[in-house]
Amino acid sequence: MREKKECTGELSNIKRPGRPRKTTVVDDRRILSMVKKNPFTTSSQVKDTLQEVGVSLSKSTIKRRLHKNKYRGFTTRCKPFISIKNRKARLDFAKKHLKKPDQFWKSILWTDETKINLFQSDGKRRVWRRKGTAHDPKHTTSSVKHGDGSSVMAWACMAANGTGSLVFIDVTADKSSRMNSEVFRSILSAHIQPNASELTGRCFTVQVDNDPKHTAKATKSFFKGKNWNVMQWPSQSPDLNPIEHAFHLLKTKLKGESPKNKQELKTVAEEAWQSITRDETQRLVMSMCSKLQAVNDCKGFATKY
Repeated sequence: MREKKECTGELSNIKRPGRPRKTTVVDDRRILSMVKKNPFTTSSQVKDTLQEVGVSLSKSTIKRRLHKNKYRGFTTRCKPFISIKNRKARLDFAKKHLKKPDQFWKSILWTDETKINLFQSDGKRRVWRRKGTAHDPKHTTSSVKHGDGSSVMAWACMAANGTGSLVFIDVTADKSSRMNSEVFRSILSAHIQPNASELTGRCFTVQVDNDPKHTAKATKSFFKGKNWNVMQWPSQSPDLNPIEHAFHLLKTKLKGESPKNKQELKTVAEEAWQSITRDETQRLVMSMCSKLQAVNDCKGFATKY
């Protein structure tokens, strides 16, 4: 007040150009606090909450205040839910395999299943966050695996030397055509040895995740009878699996296609899978050290991969 008196000769506020600011410092703090507490809060919800305490603001004003504090609205990254038990398993796996040589990773035949939709629906959500925090657990949504009648289920394998077979199992209401332990074992019997011979050589390790059909007693007995080396894989770790990233390449290639039915979908998917180059698969497999280091850095939570 003394400084204002000395500068202007008056204590009253002088007229200033422009529209008066709609929010006070307290209002700004309330907006920021709500978004920090729940990043999925929408600007409409913030507006309604402020109205309850007698503060009337537009959504545009709320967004401007958040932008000033370096918050932007982004689509959430979908990450699998990781329990405390699985976080520990991921950390243990990372520490055990972090120093493995390149040849170890080149000898692995990576396998998994994926669902390929005829009609896409991403189910994305928006989240308020600052730049560089996309993979923070509180800024991501959790995913679960499911199927419907407008998709095909595909089993595939790959190694550093390239992609292997892509085998389709229709996802229908008929349980006999679903991917179960019996179907899974029949696929392995027909495709593991030929693909391993072509992609990894005589000494190889089969990688499978912890899907129930992969860990069923019959499947474990099958592996034991074949005398194959099977990698112990931590649950909820698609971010570590190179074949998951190969599936992403496959689906990216399919975005430019417009199959009219399941048969056309299978045809274009097979072509897209085989078009993934050896350089691409080798890059994915050789990124394992970076992925394992990221698991360590994230203390077992889902990584950016």
